[in-house]
Amino acid sequence: MSSDDIAIRLTDISKVYHVYEKPRDRLLQMILPRVGKILPGSAGSRWAGGSRSREFWALRNVSLEVKRGDAVGILGRNGSGKSTLLQIIAGTLGQTSGTREVNGRLAALLELGSGFNPDFSGRENVILNGMILGLTEREVIERFDDIAAFADIGDFMDQPVRTYSSGMVLRLAFAVQTQIEPEILIIDEALAVGDALFQKRCFQKMEALRSKGCTLLVVSHDQESIRTLTDHALLLSEGLPCAVGPSSDVVLEYRRQLHEDEKAYYAAIREQHVVAAALAPAVPVPVDEGDVPVQSPDTNAAASPYTADGTHERSGSLSFGDLDCSIQQVRTFDAHGEECSYFLPGDRIRIEVHAKAHTALDKLNINVRIRNKEGVKMYSWGTLNQDIAAWASGNPDLGVWGRHFAAGEEFVIDFDFACTLGMNFYEVQVSVSEEMERYQGAQRMLHWRDEAAFFQVGMRQKEYPFGGVCDLQMRANLR
Repeated sequence: MSSDDIAIRLTDISKVYHVYEKPRDRLLQMILPRVGKILPGSAGSRWAGGSRSREFWALRNVSLEVKRGDAVGILGRNGSGKSTLLQIIAGTLGQTSGTREVNGRLAALLELGSGFNPDFSGRENVILNGMILGLTEREVIERFDDIAAFADIGDFMDQPVRTYSSGMVLRLAFAVQTQIEPEILIIDEALAVGDALFQKRCFQKMEALRSKGCTLLVVSHDQESIRTLTDHALLLSEGLPCAVGPSSDVVLEYRRQLHEDEKAYYAAIREQHVVAAALAPAVPVPVDEGDVPVQSPDTNAAASPYTADGTHERSGSLSFGDLDCSIQQVRTFDAHGEECSYFLPGDRIRIEVHAKAHTALDKLNINVRIRNKEGVKMYSWGTLNQDIAAWASGNPDLGVWGRHFAAGEEFVIDFDFACTLGMNFYEVQVSVSEEMERYQGAQRMLHWRDEAAFFQVGMRQKEYPFGGVCDLQMRANLR
């Protein structure tokens, strides 16, 4: 591929930090080697000594190639190296090894308010930052009205930045960086600070920049933003690249990673309870002959080997989970009970989910999620949502959440709804989870399936046409 088509090329980028246990170790590391060079022979070697620090590799051998006009997301848990990588790309941090190539005028929102002088007014900071980004003072002044209109902070534009709220700082920073129309825009979690309306305007601006050929690099914990805003993504884990490819695939791998971390966390909690129970003094409990023995907790539940078909292999690339309960089959039906994958607005749709419990379980939530072909989540709802609504209305029945499922038991859940979706192609994702708390406070994923089913929605063009992603069922009244 021609270098003219490449906006960013990283090859085996690594970054190491030296961590010192005590402040004096840092000082000694600076002084003693210099003293050792002055002293002769073995005395110099003793003074020089070894390293007084340990190495922390924030990044190891990360390679990435971003084409011009592409949108790339970077995912990973806190401490995975995302921000370090963006700082290296932006040029504010040097790499320990590897090569970096950036072609084009770059603007970056890395740390909130970075580059702003807190004692200068917003107006002065706009001019200063615009000139730092490569514009002349006249060019910044010509664009100032557009910058001020986008930031929309009113009279605060002429007040010191130190008097601004974090949201106002973000507004001003984003306005400056985007109104200069950069060739490469880097955003590191900055939009999480803004209010919903400002975020909407930011996304619209980013789409406008992309339409003009701007390359976009985004770091966010919001999986939906990465999936819908970017074309490709990179997943980092402890400084190492562990997945790269289409955003939807990388987001799914990120979910798996979060699931494994969550599984380990709850396994550790269960182990603590087991140890505490073993150390507690035994208390005899009288048992009548008619009593049913209570099954003890399965401390190895997180390591269930079952898959959707009951075998002892882990499930495929489109699913993950502990698999103590598995989704066997998902189908869509029309109002007449016929299996169907094409619907019109106003039709009844029934999603039928077949599942099987491989161990004794309760506290289950069976959830469906519907996405359009652009990857936008249209709706997410499950049996626990229905149970919570019933409890709020005073119904004492614990619903599906309170039902006990025996090992080997198969069951079917029907999700029935009226189609109010717009014309599009839709994917059905299905999950079964164990909800330790009644209101979704602690979850263990048993089985998640992407692309569990598909259906298409058309349009009644001569009866009831509408545009958009869903039917709001508007009515017009002439007065």
